[in-house]
Amino acid sequence: MEITQCLHTALLVCDLDRAKHFYGTILNLPIAERDLKFAGVWYQVGNYQIHLIVNTEFSGNLYDRAKWGRNAHIAFNVDNLAELKQRLQAHNWPMQLSSSGRAAIFIQDADKNIIEVNQM
Repeated sequence: MEITQCLHTALLVCDLDRAKHFYGTILNLPIAERDLKFAGVWYQVGNYQIHLIVNTEFSGNLYDRAKWGRNAHIAFNVDNLAELKQRLQAHNWPMQLSSSGRAAIFIQDADKNIIEVNQM
């Protein structure tokens, strides 16, 4: 048996409209049309998907508040990190530069789910 592909990541969110603004508008991810039996939405990232599940009692907790990358996170690669930084700044969205000095930033969605974004 061999694991051949990662299919999706499910993230909990409190407010679906706020989450859609972040993932759809700020990160510009396209919606993946999927039937859901509960509140949520799917986004497509290449051959991978992000599944946002509404849980109004969820409150994201950071273990290491100083360095977001030392917490559980999902990582994306982009072709233009500078463009994403400009988009985040235009929306007054906080980010942390990678402490390693590489071309990477860490951001949090509105529910404190952490996302690492690299340019490789």
